[in-house]
Amino acid sequence: MLIASRGPCTMPAMTDVHTAIAIDGPVASGKSAVGSAVARKLGYRFIDTGVMYRAVTWLAFQRAARLNDEAALARLASTAGVTIVPGQPDKPEAFRVEVDGVDVTDKLRSPEVGEAVSLVSRVSGVRHAMVSLQRKLAFTANTVMVGRDIGTVVLPDANLKVYLDAAVEERVRRRHAELAAAGKAVSEEEVRTELELRDAVDSGRDVSPLKPATDAIIIHTGQMSLDEVVDNVIELLNAIKPLS
Repeated sequence: MLIASRGPCTMPAMTDVHTAIAIDGPVASGKSAVGSAVARKLGYRFIDTGVMYRAVTWLAFQRAARLNDEAALARLASTAGVTIVPGQPDKPEAFRVEVDGVDVTDKLRSPEVGEAVSLVSRVSGVRHAMVSLQRKLAFTANTVMVGRDIGTVVLPDANLKVYLDAAVEERVRRRHAELAAAGKAVSEEEVRTELELRDAVDSGRDVSPLKPATDAIIIHTGQMSLDEVVDNVIELLNAIKPLS
């Protein structure tokens, strides 16, 4: 059964050449897991835009850029050679991230980067540079793109827009389990504090705030398995663009 709700607008028109699926949602709503699984099933390219902002954040630390210097961060983002390349078939990552030709994928999940990425990603100049790159990537292949402003800003004409959401308690549980599996000892209360801060920054920023597109289909993932959510997304796409 399809568990979803949608805004009042109709589904956007399909693109002429490539199909784009936009998946948005807050921290630990399941965007990356769902997006990568959908892309794998459909044979589409998968792009997690969050890692692109992490790449700029990582580079800011490398260049000793001040996180309150918006002009410097914007210049950094506009000149950084951020590249998304396919992952190895025998590896779990759907893609790798390179900055100026150097693979930095494994460095982007550090606590330092995680704590600062919301500050960097809310800078208008940074978002402008990354959105331009994200659009170029989507226009060259069938794509599943996940983030916080994909349906509203990056790909407003995406064939399918989905917004994943879950109760804070469930998202805290997921995030805590993810960190524990990675060997990081943090309490659930610490996770909750970080998650609520990220939610506040992402939803309250002036540029590209986190919110569902008016024509997005909202899927509440709290009581659903990963496979159920993935099947729902593919079912929604099939309803507007029958898959061969």
